[in-house]
Amino acid sequence: MRVARLVSIGFGAGLMRPAPGTWGSAAAIAVGLVIDRYLGAPMLVIAALAATAAGLWACHAELKDSPGLDPSEIVIDEIAGQWIALAFPALAFWWRGWDDWMPYPGWVAAFLFFRLFDIWKPWFIGRADKRHDWLGVMLDDLFAGLCAGLAVIVAAGLAHGYLM
Repeated sequence: MRVARLVSIGFGAGLMRPAPGTWGSAAAIAVGLVIDRYLGAPMLVIAALAATAAGLWACHAELKDSPGLDPSEIVIDEIAGQWIALAFPALAFWWRGWDDWMPYPGWVAAFLFFRLFDIWKPWFIGRADKRHDWLGVMLDDLFAGLCAGLAVIVAAGLAHGYLM
């Protein structure tokens, strides 16, 4: 198997059925929590950036000759986007000195908000998806990750009374 193919399918997570995008996001959460726990939130940010770069390369390699395709087994975009979303609560806890373990509401909210934005595709997320090229495959999930991360922070602020 080619390296680009292996990266694009999330080292096999994209082959799980049904809903490979959700499986890719779940795998990203599991690995992201391990990175956050043992290497710290800054390394999670670096991992998100590395997954983004690897995803851009792999999607280009896999889809450059297939405009309009967005195969469901390609989940590196979900992995990168999910790690972006997860980085928001991870960095918030790290900033406050609570870098030993992320409590469950933060990572559950990151997962749920990311899946919401990835499926719903509002505004510029949907516009990126409508590019129908390898770059659009990545961009919509990167934008969904950013929106999900911001939603997690806003939800935490509301839940803890900071934004009331």
